Amino acid sequence: MEPDRLSDLTRLIGELTDIRADMLKIEARLISEEAELPRAHRPSARNLSHYLALRQRDLRELQERLASLGLSSLGRAESHTLASVNAVLEVLHRLLGRRWDMHPPSEPPIGFSEGRALLERNTEALLGPKPAGRDVRIMVTMPSEAAHDYLLVRELLANGMDLMRINCSYDHADAWLQMIGNLRRAQRELNKDCRILMDLGGPKLRTGPLARGPAVVKWRPRRDCFGNVIAPARIWLTSNDKPESPPQAADACLPVPRDWLSRLDPEASVKFFDARGSSRLMKIVDAVGENRWAECTQTAYVNSGTEFYVRRSNLSGSTSALSARAKVGKLSAKTGFILLKQGDTLILTRALDPGRRAAADESGGLPGPARIGVTLPDVFSDVKPGEAVWLDDGKIGGIIRSAKKDQVSVEITQARPAGEKLFADKGINLPDSDLRLPALTAKDIEDLQFIAKHADLVGYSFVRNESDVYELQSRLKEFDGERLGIVLKIETRRAFELLPGLLLAAMNSPSAGVMIARGDLAVECGYERMAEVQEEILWVSEAAHMPVIWATQVLEKLAKEGVPSRAEITDAAMGERAECVMLNKGPYIADAVRALDDILRRMQAHQSKKSSILRHLSLVDRFFSNG
Repeated sequence: MEPDRLSDLTRLIGELTDIRADMLKIEARLISEEAELPRAHRPSARNLSHYLALRQRDLRELQERLASLGLSSLGRAESHTLASVNAVLEVLHRLLGRRWDMHPPSEPPIGFSEGRALLERNTEALLGPKPAGRDVRIMVTMPSEAAHDYLLVRELLANGMDLMRINCSYDHADAWLQMIGNLRRAQRELNKDCRILMDLGGPKLRTGPLARGPAVVKWRPRRDCFGNVIAPARIWLTSNDKPESPPQAADACLPVPRDWLSRLDPEASVKFFDARGSSRLMKIVDAVGENRWAECTQTAYVNSGTEFYVRRSNLSGSTSALSARAKVGKLSAKTGFILLKQGDTLILTRALDPGRRAAADESGGLPGPARIGVTLPDVFSDVKPGEAVWLDDGKIGGIIRSAKKDQVSVEITQARPAGEKLFADKGINLPDSDLRLPALTAKDIEDLQFIAKHADLVGYSFVRNESDVYELQSRLKEFDGERLGIVLKIETRRAFELLPGLLLAAMNSPSAGVMIARGDLAVECGYERMAEVQEEILWVSEAAHMPVIWATQVLEKLAKEGVPSRAEITDAAMGERAECVMLNKGPYIADAVRALDDILRRMQAHQSKKSSILRHLSLVDRFFSNG
């Protein structure tokens, strides 16, 4: 053998031997700390420790050298890490004509086929049997309509739903029970298995209420580029005392007196002065029962009390017995909002009084910035100046400039040039802050009693550390729900950084898995990092033989608008690398389930997980530094 080749093989053996020694050392450390782990999960805990040891190093150069020899580059070693290193070391020794005494650990490592089998076993234990012809399960979030629309639930199940997701942040126990009843009925009719996951709401930090805007309705016709009207605005006129929804899309809906409305002939002309005092005219074009369709070729602003005038000849019946006038009834106030631009200041307050926009004085100055309350003001004691704040799924970004007991001042640093509207009940993310919120809220604990009786899995929102997992397990035991599987929703930066510890803690449950909640996680970690973050979660979870649920905005445009984008079809296809893909609700959700079922069936012939380039993972450093 050439001296250079001999030297290279010897160096490779030395490097891999050092890596293997680290694996056994970290295994001994972690497994001794997790001595109470159930026996069934100990092999997975050992393999996770081996993988963490492997990813402490940057192995890219080592991978290239192994590949140049035609050997495994360890890029698919997640589920059987030590066995992969052992196999490469044995081949390297054979190439040198040496016998390798590998000094086996106390327990044999997980083999190549065994690692895959463990993942499949754990997936079935958590998510249910594999559907016919498809490896990846489909989870669907239930809309409120699922409580009373049995045919919707049946269609979802028939189209490919394998898990029903009920979000406990919405609806109530009676509605949840009706959803479950509809599912059970559909299961009997279709003879299909479907498990139920119920998501705890968790300590979600949101914006408080806002003052309502004025009760005014605006409409405008559609115009071409020269300003010519190409389609009039369509206005639905319905009765004050028994209003009906329009059968088609309307530009405005106005309540008016029934007697006046029911005798209004088609082709009648209705004149009025709008909220600005501008003279306007609309024509009645159709009658639907006692309701009327009107059209207007002018922009108008109408508020409660606006008076409509009709020539008596346009009214049916005895004109002497009818009034030609009618007033618009009570209109709902518009949803309030705060417009925020870069450089603005927003005060987050402890008080949940209706928030307000920046107040201007008579000279046009701004003596008081915009203010809004928050739902969990206890966070004020945990935040510091210089830390980031993200509002409404990352649409608005800012930096904390001062933090006091009762309020936090935020400078807006990210918003569109025209500004962003901030509404009530929008999420607030504090990725830089070490928050000490309770893992389970009082509502979560109340909901857990229902979940323990009716669900198969519980989704753990905003889980942050191992003690959070232990608390949930303790509560489930208290409510006789120990059988339930646990799904750790990874939606904060802290949960991502402590993922290995969360997985080890979850192994104390009969079954467990991970959900990549890509919405909040992208805000917390930064959108530009989302691709690598979800890759790392997939790798580490596979090393623990835990199933992963690919979630948030999958086929969202299809579910909401009926037509998918090219990008989301590609994104859905990548869900093949997880064990389950979750769809959120929308008017076209049944079509989205059907499409996803087809995509996943096609993709499984092309892809199974993914080969990896093994650069150093900073996640592993953070895990060990917190250990």
